[in-house]
Amino acid sequence: MSCDPSDENGRRAVLFDLDGTLTDPFQGITGSIQYALERVGVETIPDAEELRWCIGPPLQENFQILLGDGDPDRVDAAVHFYRERYGAGGLFENSVIDGVPETLRDLAERGFCLYVATSKLREPAVRIVEHFGLTGFFEHVYGTNADGSLSNKVELIAHILECEQLPALDAVMVGDRKHDLAGARANRVAAIGVTYGYGSVEELRAEMPLAIAQTSAEVGKLVMEWSEQAPDI
Repeated sequence: MSCDPSDENGRRAVLFDLDGTLTDPFQGITGSIQYALERVGVETIPDAEELRWCIGPPLQENFQILLGDGDPDRVDAAVHFYRERYGAGGLFENSVIDGVPETLRDLAERGFCLYVATSKLREPAVRIVEHFGLTGFFEHVYGTNADGSLSNKVELIAHILECEQLPALDAVMVGDRKHDLAGARANRVAAIGVTYGYGSVEELRAEMPLAIAQTSAEVGKLVMEWSEQAPDI
């Protein structure tokens, strides 16, 4: 069955966050943050576990919090050093979350149009999707531009809807952090939160998603239920 976002039998476009939703990037992201902090002169580097909260939000936002000195040049330098290490190999210190390939395959075979919607730079996001053999499931990978634009999920999701000519009510966003769900809500897109990533259940519930899934297989079932329901207009 081919991808058809306007299938008369149901709504057909599914937007997936990447980090914490499709793959587990813990080692690569935290290691790259530690490297960047060291390079900009931070004396006490947080342990990897202390940086768990950094997986999901935009990179610039993370370093503004971590550095806390209000110096935009220092933040920019930290982002540069992060990308230096991450692009050199940190992006592959990563693993596919259990059940994801099977869920993507099932949805694609049922005719859903699948997209990646990540706050990560688009170029490394594409490399990750290719590296793990997931490319064939997706129509397109959307991410942040090199100048930092589209790092906000509200803007990114709006951009995807415009580029793909998708009605908001015919799309659903799947993600593990509040940024994914808030971005969807701002665009009148349904949202499914996942608990196997890096956001807490409390964080997800606060954004009032359509549903919350505990496994990738459950994501697939919830997408099917969403697709079969008439949209509220």
